[in-house]
Amino acid sequence: MSYKKATKVLPIEIVKLIQDYIDGEYIYIPKKEENKKSWGSKTSTRIELKSRNSNIYNDYLNGMKTRDLAEKYYLSLKSIQRIILNEKKSCI
Repeated sequence: MSYKKATKVLPIEIVKLIQDYIDGEYIYIPKKEENKKSWGSKTSTRIELKSRNSNIYNDYLNGMKTRDLAEKYYLSLKSIQRIILNEKKSCI
């Protein structure tokens, strides 16, 4: 996200109207709903996390203890438990 100077992209009448509400401060203009992208859609992060979580669940099913999983994947015990629960639910 980059900043744009309001006087360069908006008509002066709109700038003056906005100044009635917020003067000399930053304001965030959200994207239109139809232009929003879901989290992880620009990178492979979502796919990588799904694969990691699947691996965690498979290790768990193969007898690995949750504490050992936490060490192996560098996650908290609570995170491991949450992942196992979510993976178990998705298999039903």
